[in-house]
Amino acid sequence: VQLQASGGGLVQPGGSLRLSCAASGFRLKDTWMYWLRQTPGKGIEWVSTIKPNEEKYYVDSVRGRFTTSRDNARNTLYLEMNSLKPEDTALYYCARDAAGNEKGQGTLVTVSS
Repeated sequence: VQLQASGGGLVQPGGSLRLSCAASGFRLKDTWMYWLRQTPGKGIEWVSTIKPNEEKYYVDSVRGRFTTSRDNARNTLYLEMNSLKPEDTALYYCARDAAGNEKGQGTLVTVSS
């Protein structure tokens, strides 16, 4: 099982980024998948969940700004992030569990002017 997040970078407040998570060794469409994030000195924060039936859930701080989706053919998970704020700055991970025990390498998102 492998998960590889990508798409992070430096963006100004109010900007947008789309993160990708390529999965191998299992099928995303059969699995609850999570986006998590972590900032220095803080623990892992749950950001979003997508279920096999495509129900989606978001932490209050990103609801309405972030959208998670899945491309079953590519076995890839996405996190579309809009109206980014400095407090969204973090290392973002995709994971197979909400605690982050089964997560891949993260991708760094920095929101700064």
